[in-house]
Amino acid sequence: MARLSVVDTKRDTAEERLKERLAAEENRSLLRFLTCGSVDDGKSTLIGRLLYDSAQIYEDQLKSAERDSKRAGGDGALDLALLVDGLQAEREQKITIDVAYRYFSTPRRKFIVADTPGHVQYTRNMATGASNCDFAVLLVDARSGVLTQTRRHACIVSLLGIRKLALAVNKMDLVDFSQARFDAVAENFKSFAEPLGFEAVTCIPVSALKGDNVIVPSPHMHWYRGPTLLGHLETVDVSREEREEPFRFPVQWVNRPHLDFRGYAGTIASGKVRPGDEVMIQPSGKRVHVARIVTAEGDLEVARRGDAITLTFAEEVDASRGDVVCGIEEAPAIADQIAARIVWFDEEPMLPGRSYAIKCGCQTTTATISSLKYKLNVDNLEHVAGKTLELNEVGSCNLSTGKALVFDPYAENSETGSFILIDRFTHGTVAAGMIEFGLRRATNIQWQTLSIDKQARSRLKDQQPCVLWFTGLSGSGKSTIANMLEKRLHALGRHTYVLDGDNIRHGLNKDLGFTDVDRVENIRRVAETAKLFVEAGLIVMVSFISPFRSERRMARELFQEGEFVEVYVDTPLEVCEARDPKGLYRKARAGLISHFTGIDSDYEVPEAAELTLDTKKTTADALAESLLAELRRRHVI
Repeated sequence: MARLSVVDTKRDTAEERLKERLAAEENRSLLRFLTCGSVDDGKSTLIGRLLYDSAQIYEDQLKSAERDSKRAGGDGALDLALLVDGLQAEREQKITIDVAYRYFSTPRRKFIVADTPGHVQYTRNMATGASNCDFAVLLVDARSGVLTQTRRHACIVSLLGIRKLALAVNKMDLVDFSQARFDAVAENFKSFAEPLGFEAVTCIPVSALKGDNVIVPSPHMHWYRGPTLLGHLETVDVSREEREEPFRFPVQWVNRPHLDFRGYAGTIASGKVRPGDEVMIQPSGKRVHVARIVTAEGDLEVARRGDAITLTFAEEVDASRGDVVCGIEEAPAIADQIAARIVWFDEEPMLPGRSYAIKCGCQTTTATISSLKYKLNVDNLEHVAGKTLELNEVGSCNLSTGKALVFDPYAENSETGSFILIDRFTHGTVAAGMIEFGLRRATNIQWQTLSIDKQARSRLKDQQPCVLWFTGLSGSGKSTIANMLEKRLHALGRHTYVLDGDNIRHGLNKDLGFTDVDRVENIRRVAETAKLFVEAGLIVMVSFISPFRSERRMARELFQEGEFVEVYVDTPLEVCEARDPKGLYRKARAGLISHFTGIDSDYEVPEAAELTLDTKKTTADALAESLLAELRRRHVI
């Protein structure tokens, strides 16, 4: 019996020690940080050094990196960057392409580090990594100093709300551990970064390859009296100002496993909630009471930020994906026009007036950039005028959305104040944005309901209003066919109007040129005008080159089903150029006209036009007659 008691005592002691270790593990704070900077500044090597020197590498990872290091040639020494770069292309090219996340810990703190790429074309991946971090380690090669990509990454880090960073001046071994060189680089960066509003910038001289000042103080830089990089990471305070966050719960999906249960699932973006709390569902403004907080492990008495839950309500309510459940006292903003800062990721430039898809939390709708207020020069942080954003440029814009968004300013809540823009044809992410505020005009303007509607006007005219959108190259015959069709409709007593590209540019669009930006705005204005004419009950013929599919799609979406008929006047370039009724092709070939469609500006052929007219085989008169028959078939007349 005594022997069993000794065994039990040892078991109890072991269990207590295990509980103490688990409790200590839970109580250690977690720091999420990223490494960023220009290409070849040593980001992956630095993280590899942190992992290697803190014994955070598994044996199989180490062996794999050793094999790859020998295969790559050189002196056979372990390439620490291979401990982080996981993609084959990264190992072959010795660059970082994707964001690599690594976990490690010390007795003082736990860490999740995002190793982000330095190449310009992968800036979107850097922004993705930074969006989930609280702290940044910005690397600079001591030899080359602060570069454009260094400044760009600093701007993005600041825009994403990271308030503290460490400037790791790397490769000090290659400048003979010179204090003068370190001081010059540090001073240069601090002067640049001062307007960015960082709370603290800590400059640390390191050699990631040799290990100097990474985990232990360097024996080669006795002049440096500050912390090592790991020492700073273990002690830096990134906690936010303590305040009661307003409750925000974006509805991700309606949880309906059976007829007797309806819940609303999602992840709490901020604040907390308890059963019995009165909450509001935006944008409808309906008030309900929380009945239960359901999770896979059972109901909760309280749920906080980051908890994935399902809410049920005491009252019957109609809510769906994209709605935001919030507290009564501090409701989020609702607007369909917002001011935001965006980082442009796409090789195709941003064009004001072009329609993109916008995803803000669980909300998805369309958005157009109505105006670019300014671009940010990342070299000197000056505000620069411009009409468009190119790859990796940062700008401040006004956006108009297809439906009102529920949001908070990004500075107050990054979860509900951030968004991405998506190309509606390629489905690629073209920009990331941070909402600053809703525009006042979005709430000052209300739709005025009129007594006479489109149906009443069309009954009076005994016709179904619609728009025939003629698109094709200059000289294809668009205006000729539209004019002939209108003459036939007029003879039948129908109410019509032709919106011709050249005629509109004499008045409504006389301020627009022929750049891609102006072409987009040209089509936006005429599409809105055509919509008004359709509301008036007219049959409208729009004759515009309208070279871009995106804008033709935008125009189509302004109309109800069946009201928009895309008519592609399919005439080859050589035929249009041979006709050249206005002499424009001749001038374009001579270089007297720039941005001319078909010569030095693209025309995107419709992919699914309702009607295609072949002007090579059929006369314009016959084609107009066929269109008249088509309108009868569609019961327009």
